[in-house]
Amino acid sequence: MTPEILLKLLSDQTRLRSLMLLMQAGELCVCELTYALDLIQPKISRHLAALRDTQVVIDRRAGQWIYYRVNSKLPGWAKEILQATLAGSLKEAQYKQDIKKLKSMKNRPENRICV
Repeated sequence: MTPEILLKLLSDQTRLRSLMLLMQAGELCVCELTYALDLIQPKISRHLAALRDTQVVIDRRAGQWIYYRVNSKLPGWAKEILQATLAGSLKEAQYKQDIKKLKSMKNRPENRICV
């Protein structure tokens, strides 16, 4: 991981919005991100794959579902950038709307299995 790689990843709105939701929620299923961001599953999955391939996020499989979370083993400087970005995003309407929509999702996977 280099600063250039991280900043390139953060320059895409879908990846940035996904990361900010993951930082707030901890771990999310693709279906939750799809709902909150109002985007199709292939688009979300493609962006999550880019984040996973660079080890910014890690995933785990539960049956047919895949859950993502920010990699706790990121370098300290990368964590600082993400924390600062989260702090700034919490003031922006788009990111407030994303978390509000996520919280409004009915049938969220409480048992970590999407319905």
